[in-house]
Amino acid sequence: MANLEESFPRGGTRKSHKAEKPSQQATEPDNLFDISTEEESTKRKKSQKGPAKTKKLKTEKRETSKSGREKFEILSVGSLCEGMRILGCVKEVNELELVISLPNGLQGFVQVTDICDAYTQKLNEQVAQEESLEDLLRLPDLFSPGMVVRCVVSSLDITEKGKKNVSLSVNPKHVNKVLSAEALRPGMLLTGTVSSLEDHGYLVDIGVGGTRAFLSLQKAQEYIRQKNRGAKLKVGQYLTCLVEEVKSNGGVVGLSIEHSEISSAVATEEQSWNLNNLLPGLVVKAQVQKVTQFGLQLNFLTFFTGLVDFMHLEPKKIGAYSSKQTVKACILCIHPRTRVVRLSLRPIFLQPGRPLTRISYQHLGAVLDNVPLQGFFEKAGATFRLKDGVLAYARLSHLSDSKKTFSAEAFKPGSTHKCRIIDYSQMDELALLSLRKSVIAAQFLRYHDIKTGMVIKGTVLAIRPFGILVKVGEQMRGLVPSMHLADIVMKNPEKKYHLGDEVKCRVLLCDPEAKKLLMTLKKTLVTSKLPAITCYEDAKPGLQTHGVIMRVKAYGCIVKFYNSVQGLVPKHELSDQHIADPEKVFYTGQVVKVAVLNCEPSKERMLLSFKLLSDSEPKNESVENSQKKGRAVNIGQLVDVKVLEKTKDGLEVAILPHKTPAFLPTPHLSDHVANGPLLHHWLQAGDTLHRVLCLSQGEKHILLCRKPALVSTVEGGQDPKSLSEVEPGMLLIGFVKSIKDYGVFVQFPSGLNGLAPKAIMSDKFVTTPSDHFVVGQTVVAKVTNVDEEKQRMLLSLRLSDCSLGDSASTSFLLLCQCLEELQGVRSLMSNQDSVLIQTLAKMIPGMVLDVVVQEVLEDGSVVFSGGPVPDLILKASRYHRAGQEVESGQKRRVVVLHVDMLKLEVHVSLHQDLVNRKARKLRKNSRHQGIVQHLEESFGVASLMETGHLVAFSLTSHLNDTFHFDSEKLQVGQGVCLTLKTTEPGVTGLILAVEGPASKRTSRPARRDSETVDDKEEEEDTDLTVRTKKKHGLAIGDKVTGTIKSVKATHVVVTLEDGIMGCIHASRILDEVPVGTTPTTTLKVGEKVTARVIGGRDVKTSKFLPISHPRFVLTILELSIRPSELRKDGYSALSTHSVSPVEKTEQYQAGQTVTCFFKKYNAIKKWLEVEVAPDIRGRIPLLLTSLSFKVLKHPDKKFQIGQALRATVVDSGVPKAFLCLSLIGPYRLEQGEIVMGRVLSVVPNKGLTISFPFGKIGKVNLFHVSDSYSEPLLEDFFPQKIVRCYVLSTEDRVLALSLRSSRTNRETKSKIQDPEINSIQDIKEGQLLRGYVKSVLSDGVLVSLGPSVVGLARYSHVSPCSPPKKDLCDRYLPKGKLITAKILRVNPERSRVELSLLPSDTGKPDVFSASPEPPLLNREERKEGAEERNLKGEEKKSQKRKEKNQKGQEEAELSSQEKKAPQKSQRSRQGKREHQEPASEQERVNKRPKKSGAPEEDDSGVEVYYREGEDETEQPGVLPTGQQTKPAEVPRLQLSSGFIWDVGLDSLTPALPLRGESSDSEEEEEEPRQAKKKKGKKERELEKQKAEKELSRLEEALMDPGRQPESADDFDRLVLSSPNSSILWLQYMAFHLQATEIEKARAVAERALKTISFREEQEKLNVWVALLNLENMYGSPESLTKVFERALQYSEPLKVFLHLADIYTKSEKFKEAGELYNRMLKRFRQEKAVWIKYGAFVLGRSQAGASHRVLQRALECLPTKEHVDVLAKFAQLEFQLGDAERAKAIFENTLSTYPKRTDVWSVYIDMTIKHGSQKEVRDIFERVIHLSLAPKRMKFFFKRYLDYEKQHGTEKDVQAVKAKALEYVEAKSSGLED
Repeated sequence: MANLEESFPRGGTRKSHKAEKPSQQATEPDNLFDISTEEESTKRKKSQKGPAKTKKLKTEKRETSKSGREKFEILSVGSLCEGMRILGCVKEVNELELVISLPNGLQGFVQVTDICDAYTQKLNEQVAQEESLEDLLRLPDLFSPGMVVRCVVSSLDITEKGKKNVSLSVNPKHVNKVLSAEALRPGMLLTGTVSSLEDHGYLVDIGVGGTRAFLSLQKAQEYIRQKNRGAKLKVGQYLTCLVEEVKSNGGVVGLSIEHSEISSAVATEEQSWNLNNLLPGLVVKAQVQKVTQFGLQLNFLTFFTGLVDFMHLEPKKIGAYSSKQTVKACILCIHPRTRVVRLSLRPIFLQPGRPLTRISYQHLGAVLDNVPLQGFFEKAGATFRLKDGVLAYARLSHLSDSKKTFSAEAFKPGSTHKCRIIDYSQMDELALLSLRKSVIAAQFLRYHDIKTGMVIKGTVLAIRPFGILVKVGEQMRGLVPSMHLADIVMKNPEKKYHLGDEVKCRVLLCDPEAKKLLMTLKKTLVTSKLPAITCYEDAKPGLQTHGVIMRVKAYGCIVKFYNSVQGLVPKHELSDQHIADPEKVFYTGQVVKVAVLNCEPSKERMLLSFKLLSDSEPKNESVENSQKKGRAVNIGQLVDVKVLEKTKDGLEVAILPHKTPAFLPTPHLSDHVANGPLLHHWLQAGDTLHRVLCLSQGEKHILLCRKPALVSTVEGGQDPKSLSEVEPGMLLIGFVKSIKDYGVFVQFPSGLNGLAPKAIMSDKFVTTPSDHFVVGQTVVAKVTNVDEEKQRMLLSLRLSDCSLGDSASTSFLLLCQCLEELQGVRSLMSNQDSVLIQTLAKMIPGMVLDVVVQEVLEDGSVVFSGGPVPDLILKASRYHRAGQEVESGQKRRVVVLHVDMLKLEVHVSLHQDLVNRKARKLRKNSRHQGIVQHLEESFGVASLMETGHLVAFSLTSHLNDTFHFDSEKLQVGQGVCLTLKTTEPGVTGLILAVEGPASKRTSRPARRDSETVDDKEEEEDTDLTVRTKKKHGLAIGDKVTGTIKSVKATHVVVTLEDGIMGCIHASRILDEVPVGTTPTTTLKVGEKVTARVIGGRDVKTSKFLPISHPRFVLTILELSIRPSELRKDGYSALSTHSVSPVEKTEQYQAGQTVTCFFKKYNAIKKWLEVEVAPDIRGRIPLLLTSLSFKVLKHPDKKFQIGQALRATVVDSGVPKAFLCLSLIGPYRLEQGEIVMGRVLSVVPNKGLTISFPFGKIGKVNLFHVSDSYSEPLLEDFFPQKIVRCYVLSTEDRVLALSLRSSRTNRETKSKIQDPEINSIQDIKEGQLLRGYVKSVLSDGVLVSLGPSVVGLARYSHVSPCSPPKKDLCDRYLPKGKLITAKILRVNPERSRVELSLLPSDTGKPDVFSASPEPPLLNREERKEGAEERNLKGEEKKSQKRKEKNQKGQEEAELSSQEKKAPQKSQRSRQGKREHQEPASEQERVNKRPKKSGAPEEDDSGVEVYYREGEDETEQPGVLPTGQQTKPAEVPRLQLSSGFIWDVGLDSLTPALPLRGESSDSEEEEEEPRQAKKKKGKKERELEKQKAEKELSRLEEALMDPGRQPESADDFDRLVLSSPNSSILWLQYMAFHLQATEIEKARAVAERALKTISFREEQEKLNVWVALLNLENMYGSPESLTKVFERALQYSEPLKVFLHLADIYTKSEKFKEAGELYNRMLKRFRQEKAVWIKYGAFVLGRSQAGASHRVLQRALECLPTKEHVDVLAKFAQLEFQLGDAERAKAIFENTLSTYPKRTDVWSVYIDMTIKHGSQKEVRDIFERVIHLSLAPKRMKFFFKRYLDYEKQHGTEKDVQAVKAKALEYVEAKSSGLED
């Protein structure tokens, strides 16, 4: 049985293995990696057990199937386990351990006791004897880096920080434990260690129990000679051996270690290997079974399958592997549990016994930018591709600083990252990277990076008695000995240093091999500027430095330096004076400054002195000076420099060869201002620059210049060295040093300076010198004056003075130089590591790319992606979009115009004539017309009109030519004349040219008025014509046929024969256009039309040309398809003779009616833009569109683009290029007209200024603002508010207007509360009128009663109190106060009106309501008066009810109560006044007493009366059915107001005005108040009865079950009766929200949450959801979050989450919704409802790809039992919101796995009936009725099938279903009988 197991270790013969293959291949198309190799052997065994298991296997496959990436997941620490056998390579050899490099970037350690038993025994002997044994070699002598070893994982230890430490063993007993003596066969390749030396050879420990392995001396000779340098093998030496012979059934084995035999050893089937005893390092012959992008699947030794990950493919053959290919492979590791075998195809492993040659990487520690990611592995890490093509790998732990900050989404293939090379994996021959910011920023990575004498920063790790441990980097720590903690000896270091403190140390000693680091914290040493002595060779006589006294002896002091270098200070050198006892003067650890007297490096001896001789210092100085002289640089000298560091202003460089520091400013890098920053950006530290000019030498540094113009000047000797050499008229080249208001200072290479005054700075007028020149700019200057005495000269920078010859040749020279520098920048970019930057460096203008549209920006420009590199940004401006309709995801071909090397953007064009260039030979110096395509600062790119080639031309013709007026500047799209200087595109991709004279420039094709033309549409049409360049031979009047290409809102594009384009305007489609329709919608794309040519529009100017014009043959034809114009001679051609558009508009007369077509609404100019005809535009001012406020508020909603409007021509008074139109008939500002205006300004206490279209102004007097005066004057009016006005008079230049609704809404029948008083004739004696206090005089109070009528109330008629005084009147009757007065006398002749303000006359309270000691009666009257004032709202409200049907009235008439509410509500609460006013009235009544400022007045009295009145008058309507409340319940909420039931009824009377009479007129209210003083007993009885009747009427109203709540009190009663009803609470909230009282709505919600019983969970949840909705709409994100967090605490969290997600989705806050769903998926990952809701959300946003991922994640997270329901639900969602085909695929996959799930079948049928065809439905029914289900279920499906056919099929179909059902029943019954 054992033999059988060995022969067929995987549970089956080869034949069965073949039989397994077809099923494997069958599933390949669905999933490339169908069988997880880890489970393959178990699956194969299962398949052999019998057919019963087949279905289970299929289900398991489906559920456990993962992506191919996971199958080929590379090794991670987590995938290792104890007992795993693995191949490794020795990386480091230390005294007590080996560091082993493992595959896939892993690392392990082998302890010295895990080499072999014999070596461990020797070590124990050595320890016991306490002296070293001669024949025991150290580990570094036994092992060397690069040696390949077989290991076994002995343990996986977890460190304190949670990291896994891999412990390995190379002990043969552990590695070969899986082998038995019987299993040994000749030819086997094993590893072993030498256990003892015998006479004729060596005993080798191969770790197989019961076997003695012997290696003869003869077989070992070659190895000893070649590999061991002739030395005998020692105990513990590691060998790779070949079994030559096996005797005694494995008891004795003969070995060989000859190189030729071992390197060619191959494991074969005859050696009986199986999965239990396979060993790493074996070489096998294998056959490729499958090739994937992640690696290979191999078949080896007949029965076994293994994986080769992409790291271990042969590098030269990557991509060349194919199925069935035979290869040689080396086994890397075998997992003991899963039996996964991993192999390598790398050639180095295919020759066993050979060490690995490459054991380190040269760029270790380098920081790399923009490294592209190649692949990401969830459990292991990611791979990257370095610049030199080398593959690199980053472990998962190194992809981010912590698990919290890690995001797998950031690691998509092609994304670039900044990383650092931290190690090298010998086993994989790849660099190991880290993306951790801490590692990238680290100063050091390894001990090798730290040099002695360096100053480094570290963190205190621990404080020990022997010193402080300091962490200086990842895995690196050093020791600061206690002596070195400070300049003095510290007794309590813990007082100064604490754990975690950052400290600055200096390295005393660093031994990388021993990982030993000693540092000092002595401040003198750390900050010392003196040279450090790190070796004896550094100690030159005379050198001064700092050291530390190590020992003090009688003969002197021993001073120690760095790297353990030390020297002696003899006693006589300790001081100038004799020191008898040095120990008393000096102490150990003291920092001293010493001078070197003498040094002998060979003997390591040094003599020092503490006597710092004064004569030695000048000596040193002279040495330094002589050195400096040798390194001096002369001004004007050309040098080579090396970039050291980049600063903000330039480059810190070192002048070669002496490395003298210097500075090269950014402007001095180039003659071209724009190229300086570009070169500065791309030059890197380490780059070398040649031929750099030394400009000046300052105290701090040398200033350099690299400007080619200056360098060539110096080289040619044309630079004067002194002022004496300079003569007037000379032309000199220099640079701008500084710019002042009076001129520009220019410096020349030799250091000379000159001033160019403002007057001769330019040929153009100079306003600001800094507009013309910039600091550092290269200029040519002409010397105009030289003053040698004052050592100064004057210069001219004018182009006319400074010409350097032919402007064309200068221009060409500047262009060549600029492009040459750009090429230099490209070469700098190509040296970068980033693939993106390298790609940009290779990208040149003229390249044609296939790209994908990413997005279209608001400005019309397009962003593309999908170029050669994923991160590449390509942009096409609106012009370069060429009018094409583009959408995200579309593929397009573009041409590169320019590469912006600073922003890393590529400017491209979609113009077809550029993409499809014509091949045509060009001649040098030939002239061509070009179109400007792109503009840079110093050059432009144009395209040749004939061929489409891209040409570069300079924008400047001189170095000084940098300023251009706007009119001189070129624009993209403009035509230029170019003279070609080259005929082929060079390395720059551009043909070089010089621009001709500016006079030959042509303007960009003019567009029609930008405000009236849709740019996109016109560009599209224009572009079509430019591109086709087709000439036509058609004339005006010709009939043509064509096909409609596109239909726009206002015109239709038609393609005629031969590709000629035509356009049909909306006005040329129908003869009679119904108002409100869009004529273009009657036509469809592709439709054939017959049209008449009525004109031709020029492409460039957009003008309609006459047929005689030579360019008419190139025009876009304007067509008409009007039936009347298609009839013979019935057409009317467009006018082409007009000189300007103004002449065309003058043909229309004011008052004429025209049909126009809406184009767009210009929100800035506030007008509608319309088109009357193809060549006539119009504008309709917003105020002339409607008299309705609703239309004026949202005109864009009222009018649709292309809609036909009937408008009247209006005379604007000024001739314009467009028609002024009106939609409200003829526009006349005449007396009696009603017009719409806009408030221009609000003048307090006077009125309003109103503006009208066409500059007209009007004024509204205070008395004409409303029919009802209000005291807060003009509070509702603000600038730009639209109002409806009535024109009173047009006599003056300024119109007189009225806003009274009685005039503006003539149909209103409402009572006018305050009649118009325009003259004294309008007043009658005894009349009660209201007016505004105008002023207080010495004899009385002046009251304005109308615009021109004023009355006087003498003091005797002002108040009945003590005689009023002026100061009292000033206090209580301020200007503008609204008061009621009675007319006592009218004298029309003298224009005098006498008034009375006495309460007895007016019936109103005393105007001095707070006068001292008023009588009781007066006080009561005042209360009534105050109450009456507060109840004015009642009067307003009844008036509003009457005016409810009037339109737009809310702007002109707003009651004073409503002014407390926000203006937003004022505009939107028409028809809801009854609900809103109680709240605002309540606010007013609460505020009014405070305003009056009366100290003695009792507020509560007013409040009681007012509230009682409000309670009983503000309750029209009834409660909902079944929600009755008793009247007695009303005051329970009102006790605070002082309401008492036992008060006398007569005291209630004044507070209860009757409903019908409450607001009719003041005269009616006046009578009962006056009568009150003289009431008799009978009258009082009558009043009591009347009041009782009123009370009973109110009680009946309250008892009415059908009454609807209309006030806050109504709702309070309702919620008291049903406190747990959430719907009532929500209605209460809605009531407040209608009045935009958000805080009150919140308060109601809080009350509800406190009131509703805790058992009513759903009711409470309803309120929480309402509160969330409220905060979402009206609150801030913070307030919403607070409510949400509270709701989570008090309600079921899942429901709250789902409700908030719905709220976000409905309010289109998709980002917030997505974030919330992500939170839910983490918290409720086991809830399928969450996954389904998220799936619906994602699909609702048309993110199909995301929904697939959501489904995948859901299936991974949810238990298996939920999978079917989730799959079915997702399929339903796909049917409803996504892709029907995908939905069917999900259903089909689910049903193939669960064929008996009738519920899924049923849903599938429902969905297919709803969304599919009849054939699909019948196919599904046919499949279902042939399933073997229970009869009951089958009956259900047959019934459904029958019902379906009855509804959708024929009688024949119904009969067919019945026949099938009968057939099923018969088959079932016969089956039962059998």
